[in-house]
Amino acid sequence: MARPIIHDQHVQQRLLEVTAELVDRDGPARVTLRDVAAAAGTSTTAIYSLFGGKSQLLTAAVDDGFRSFGESQRDASADGLPGLGRAYRVWALEHPALYRLMFGGALAAFVDCSPTPEVASDSMLPLVEAVVAAQSADALRKDDPTVIAMAIWGQVHGLVSLELAQMNDPATDWPGIYEAALESVTRAWAP
Repeated sequence: MARPIIHDQHVQQRLLEVTAELVDRDGPARVTLRDVAAAAGTSTTAIYSLFGGKSQLLTAAVDDGFRSFGESQRDASADGLPGLGRAYRVWALEHPALYRLMFGGALAAFVDCSPTPEVASDSMLPLVEAVVAAQSADALRKDDPTVIAMAIWGQVHGLVSLELAQMNDPATDWPGIYEAALESVTRAWAP
């Protein structure tokens, strides 16, 4: 009697990681389910069983990225806005393929794939909460916390994206630039 094929959490996570890496390297149009399965050491049956198809696999990979990012933000939330900013950069540098998959926009142009709204917004909740906490401590202006959070996000996101794209001289001091930007964000929104 043949042993049943088991598609466990490990296989599922490996498929998500491989998907992000392959899409980052080859682009969504060139990645096939067969490529993903082979790189993950499994079969296309595992993909169909666990996700349904390519669009669902890509959406799951994006959602997985937002979950991981959100966890890193929640872990850093005790350190306030500077801690969240530093955690943003660390996470992006440790997960460049996922970062580009989440924020690059290439997927939406190719397939019906976008993050699950609740998953994506949940990942940004620690930033909004940190803004509200800073406002309560009179460390930030009392403007709309969502507007402030989006402005801060745009600042750190832009710098991280430039760093990942290697838009610089190799000697560029990205950690120093990033720290200066975090300080300028604090000054810009001071009461």
